[in-house]
Amino acid sequence: MMSLSQDKSAETGPRPRKLRDRLLIAGLLALVAVGLAGLASATGWAETRAQLARLQLWQIGALLGLSALNYLLRGTRWHLLARRLGLPTRLSQDIRHYLGGFAMSVTPGRVGELVRMRWLRRETGWAIERTAPLALMDRAGDLAVMGLILALSISLAAGGIAGALPVTVFALAAAVIATRPRLLAALITLAHRATGRMPRLFARARAAARSMARFSHGPTLFGVLILGFLGWMAEGLSFHLLLLWLGADIGLWKAVAIFVFSTLAGGLTGAPGGLGGAEAAMVALLSLDGVPLEVSIPATAVIRLTTLWFAIAIGLAVFPLAERRAAASDRRLA
Repeated sequence: MMSLSQDKSAETGPRPRKLRDRLLIAGLLALVAVGLAGLASATGWAETRAQLARLQLWQIGALLGLSALNYLLRGTRWHLLARRLGLPTRLSQDIRHYLGGFAMSVTPGRVGELVRMRWLRRETGWAIERTAPLALMDRAGDLAVMGLILALSISLAAGGIAGALPVTVFALAAAVIATRPRLLAALITLAHRATGRMPRLFARARAAARSMARFSHGPTLFGVLILGFLGWMAEGLSFHLLLLWLGADIGLWKAVAIFVFSTLAGGLTGAPGGLGGAEAAMVALLSLDGVPLEVSIPATAVIRLTTLWFAIAIGLAVFPLAERRAAASDRRLA
């Protein structure tokens, strides 16, 4: 029989945490919606609606198509990394895992990546400790590519972007650390010594960092960079086209720089999916470049809907299929 203390701990355990996380996401969404609505009302709803009315269905389809291309290219990169790690998975299987994880994009702590690890464990029998380097390298690949794209776009864009250099340096530094197993393991050891807590967790983190040495392979790194570069450039091009269609031609590279910078800046806030931070940075940078609010606000809303929220919609559609396939594999392995 469960004791009274155990019963109380169960009641105050995962459920309140889930409720807190949901309230946090709802609060962030509400703040973003209120902020954009406030800006739109300040400039006039009629102007904002007029800008949105300029977009045609085929243009929305083109934006969604470029976002889908980004996800497929990065899903292919996930497969490349999985094969290099030695996982016995197929391309369709890895893309299913990758897309299904997007359902958790706006959850705290990037739970989507943990869900992918869980599916891999159920379908291959590999422990999460063995597949953790896959998620780390995927994140490092994104940071490296976005840092490179931001540096390239700033150098080619007229006028540059104020404050972009520190973000670029941070992204590249984080990517270098994450892709250097010995350096990453050393930093984890220093963090453990500084805190003096959770030795088992730090030991697992060190083991995962050391196992990333498998990815230090020329063709693999080249493939990671190329697939990531093409994927993120597809979404940068999407933002450029959107601005063109709304009558704000700031140039391809300036649009790419603003999109990538805002995405990274949103991630640095620590908010799930960069909510709030990415939108604020995008509106501010467009305004600094002379784009009126009646254009920058709908442009920000549309690009976030056709990138972040489109990814979440895809994830929600794929998630049940991934769960069924994982459950079936789990039964076969049992």
